[in-house]
Parts: sequence; structure tokens; C-alpha cells
Amino acid sequence: MRLTTLSLAAAFLLASPLAQAQKTAKAPKTAATAATTKSLLWEISGNKLAKPSYVFGTIHLLCADDLKVSEVVKKAIDNSQQIALELDMDSPTMMEEMRGQMMLPAGQTVQGCMTKEEYAAVNDYYTNELKMPFAQMGTMKPFILSSLMYPKMLGCPIGSYEGTLIGMAKAKQVEVIGLETVADQMGIFDKIPCDKQAQMLSDMVVKRSEAQQEFKALFQLYQAQDVEELLKATLASQFGMKEYEDELLTNRNKRWIPLMAQQATSKPTFFAVGAAHLGGSNGVLALLRQQGYQVKPLL
Repeated sequence: MRLTTLSLAAAFLLASPLAQAQKTAKAPKTAATAATTKSLLWEISGNKLAKPSYVFGTIHLLCADDLKVSEVVKKAIDNSQQIALELDMDSPTMMEEMRGQMMLPAGQTVQGCMTKEEYAAVNDYYTNELKMPFAQMGTMKPFILSSLMYPKMLGCPIGSYEGTLIGMAKAKQVEVIGLETVADQMGIFDKIPCDKQAQMLSDMVVKRSEAQQEFKALFQLYQAQDVEELLKATLASQFGMKEYEDELLTNRNKRWIPLMAQQATSKPTFFAVGAAHLGGSNGVLALLRQQGYQVKPLL
């Protein structure tokens, strides 16, 4: 198992619609809200910003052939002086930080968080289908183990917007920064009991065809750039952790806004976060507007 694959997959799990849900109050449907429902890229201006910044909704893992960077996105990056991801994935210490956060507390195992039947099914799938020594991976956090299913689920060479954006930043010689630390992001799952994480892992193994179909439907909404419908579909996910929606989405969104304001004031910034963070009354777009910024779609 390559640690780079682990870290990217874990990041995908954290921001994936399969792993998140967010309650959304129904706002009055105005021309302004309707106009923002089908775009992944928005311009942020006003509120004393000298130059615009941008926010782009990503999907953290996808088939490499499906990864497209449009000309309008390239232009927004050209107009920016730094790129902000959820994590500073360009940091030389990130892999070491990830390694220290992947394991369960001492004395705890995945097997101890499951029934015998659940463990047998998961062990069989990882050992025989994924060709991974699951018996030797039993001290890893279940959500990390769940994330390792995605390459098999996608069934194709994997691409990453984050990796692509880091490459573009290096070519442009601009800095990559993060909205949160590895400890911040991984710590979110420490608030979710092991048995809850293990239940999601078991469900994804037992119902993997349904998980694959659900991801396919969500990805189609992503391709349509419909962040509001993507959020609705997220709410209906049978593989989410709805009771932890505040930790997974809402609270993170709220923590990001003052950081985004600070970074956009400092220099024009291209923000790239999971698309599930954009829509809804507690999404990044609505929260930026509440702070007095003008947020408009760039189609």
C-alpha cells in the first residue's frame, strides 16, 4: 500500500458525498440562487477585495479520463497568486503527519468493532478481491480502510484534481496552502465511534454494487455542475453518517470562511474544496455571501 494512495483516498472519503450529509434549510428560490446552481467555479469579489478570488468544487478521486480542467478554470488559476486546498497537499511533512493519524488507539482493532459475520465478509473482500492483507491492517481506522475501496469501485486509472492543481501551481510557481491541517481533518473522524465507522465499512463491502451505482449517479450530478442537486442526493445516501453532518461539513465550512477572507485579502486566491461543501444554506457560497462578498458563477 502506497501512503500517497492512502492519503489521497482518505481525503476523498472525507469530502465525498458518499461519506457526508448536510441538513439544508430551503431558501426562497430567487434569480440569484437559481443562477448559481449549475457551476463548479465562482468568482469572489467585493467587500474591499482589491482583486477577485475564486472557489472551485472538486471531486477528490475520479477516473483519469474524466478529469477535465476547463479554459475558464485555467484562466482563474492564471489570475490567482496562490492555490488553497482543503489540505496543503504539497507539504513535505504531509505523509508523515498522515502516517501518525491512520491508526486506531492502542489496544483497539477493527475486528473488535464488528460482529464476527461482518468481519468475515470484509476480511474476505479485502483479501481476495482487493488483494490486501486485511488481517495485518486491523489496527487502521475503519474510514481509512473504507477509502481503499474507491479505486476498485471506480475500476479505472485514478485521477485527482488536487494532484493536477498542485502540478499547475508548480508550473506557475505559486504557493499551495491549506484551509486545515492533517490533524484537523483526520481528527474529525476521531469523534465518530469505531463501531459507526466499521458499520459504514461493512455496508460498503456488502452493498458495494449499490455504492458503485450511487457514486455513479453523484458523479453525473458533478459533471452537470449542479451542486444543489448533488447536495440533495447526498442527503439520500445510504452510506453516509448523517448524525455527524455538522462535524463533516457545516462546522468545517464555518471555520474556513474567516481563513478564506484573510487569504483572499492577502492575494488573489484559487480555492479548491470538495463540491459537497459548496451548496446549501450552510455551504461555502452562502456563507461568503453572508459576509458581504459577491459570489457569481463562471460558466
